[in-house]
Amino acid sequence: MPTVRTLQEKASDEQITMLTAYDAPTAEIVDESGVDVILVGDSMGNAVLGYESTLPVTVEEMQSRTAAVARATDDAMVVADMPFLSYGADESETIENCGRMLKEADANAVKLESGPHTVSVTERLVDLGIPVMAHLGLTPQRVHQLGGYFRQGTDEESAAEMLELAKAHEEAGAFSLVLEHVPSNVAAQITEALEIPTIGIGAGPDTDGQVLVLNDVFGLSDRSPYFSEQFGDVKAEMERAVAGFRDAVESGEFPAEEHSYSEDEIDDIY
Repeated sequence: MPTVRTLQEKASDEQITMLTAYDAPTAEIVDESGVDVILVGDSMGNAVLGYESTLPVTVEEMQSRTAAVARATDDAMVVADMPFLSYGADESETIENCGRMLKEADANAVKLESGPHTVSVTERLVDLGIPVMAHLGLTPQRVHQLGGYFRQGTDEESAAEMLELAKAHEEAGAFSLVLEHVPSNVAAQITEALEIPTIGIGAGPDTDGQVLVLNDVFGLSDRSPYFSEQFGDVKAEMERAVAGFRDAVESGEFPAEEHSYSEDEIDDIY
């Protein structure tokens, strides 16, 4: 299983791969494929829980899903994405919520959508032995503040602020940094400036790794961001399987004789 140290060492030689997963069956598939990190993202709100955003996701939902993923994972690092308002407002609650992901859900680290307010939070968690993955650029938990899911760091001032925040989180002890939906040249400069690895999503090819939401990779999403890629059409295969079941039941082809068992010693029960 990759550790903070081995993940950082890999970044010096080859790209880090990270995908989301929200349940045991898909986590097992991702793990067996050799992906380095499984992120139990708060994207579960949109991807599997039917919410319109990530904001309603609870600590309990994250803990349950993280535990399911961890139980099915042997080799990948499992990172729990901390939900909106589960960290940063109160230090003791932050520590308790993040600690539960390691103590009770068996995660290897937590991810925080980062800002000036999470520098001290990151330092405190790391001091207590909780590895922290930082996240800058587009931070979906701030969708109402940002006014939408827009590219970040698009002018010199905001890009410079992002770089300074990245450095601050590195100094606070974050072991890696996700850069989401930022100009590729900005991501490249931040990557160059940091010792810790960067993992991009919509941040171009010059980060130390890449992450995508599994639903986009599988082709399960009705709408995917332009920076994602569909590497399969799992939705079409699922539709064929469900339609095949429906047709077989309606036609009487299923269940067939080989799907049933008869107990000869039972003659009549009424």
